[in-house]
Amino acid sequence: MPALAIEAEGLTRTFNGIRACTDLSFSVFRGEMFCIVGPDGAGKSTAIRLLSGILKPTAGRAQVLGFDLTSEADEIKKRIGYLSQRFTLYGDLTVDENLEFVAEIHDVRDFKKRREELLKFTRLEPFRRRLAENLSGGMKQKLALAATLVHGPELLLLDEPTTGVDPLSRQEFWRILFGLLEREITVVMTTPYLDEAERSHRVALMDQGSILDIDTPAGMKKRLAGTAVEIVCEDVGKASALIRNMESVLEVQAFGDRLVAVVHDFDLDLPDVLRRLEGEGIGVGAWRTVPPSLENVFISLTRGSSENHIHGQKLDRG
Repeated sequence: MPALAIEAEGLTRTFNGIRACTDLSFSVFRGEMFCIVGPDGAGKSTAIRLLSGILKPTAGRAQVLGFDLTSEADEIKKRIGYLSQRFTLYGDLTVDENLEFVAEIHDVRDFKKRREELLKFTRLEPFRRRLAENLSGGMKQKLALAATLVHGPELLLLDEPTTGVDPLSRQEFWRILFGLLEREITVVMTTPYLDEAERSHRVALMDQGSILDIDTPAGMKKRLAGTAVEIVCEDVGKASALIRNMESVLEVQAFGDRLVAVVHDFDLDLPDVLRRLEGEGIGVGAWRTVPPSLENVFISLTRGSSENHIHGQKLDRG
């Protein structure tokens, strides 16, 4: 079995009597891409800040890279890289100068060689003399990532690194992350984007400060109750409202000219759904079964405890 990079038991953090994270227990293997996914306010950022040592847990314990999170936080900080949601480098310094500054803070010897490697790895060489404040959002994130790698960390903790970044820059950022995995660096990241969670080795679904489930993306989908059916029909909004409260329909999501309904018993329930739509004058063009998505899993796990709506590939609390 691979060695553990993180082993957390019962991590809890309270702010003014309100629990931001409750009883977080999970493990992360070395060399793994581990993704914590959930809507805004789920407690993802608090979890990542706990693991980085920025916040102290109210209760619980954790080992990070073999060191105790509470008593050996300084040893942990030497060995990890932490990337926050907000850009924290200096806008009035160039790309080169920012990396040099970070190298000096970490007392990195021969930083120039390391800087050249990082600029090439992140494809920032053409922009090395540009002020950080003049970089695009995607390039700022790449610079921030390069800065976290200056001292050669074993573990990266990334807090929503691609939020607000354009799609092409997101793809480029993920190319870099996969390159880090090839170098056997462990990556733990938070994200509200379900398509990003699909790319990770394992996923922790989080909501209201608690972890709902942990598994591979494929493993989560296999445990979903019911069958997902894509239905192409007229007036998708009306159709969705009509079948949403049917006992046989576990959930409904609308996408353009079609909806995806998860029914409990495919053979018995789908005919009922189609009859309901046609009986209300909504024409059905075609239907087909489709593989379940992480969206289906998340909604299934949170049903009855809160209202969560999926917009595109991003989890938002409605």
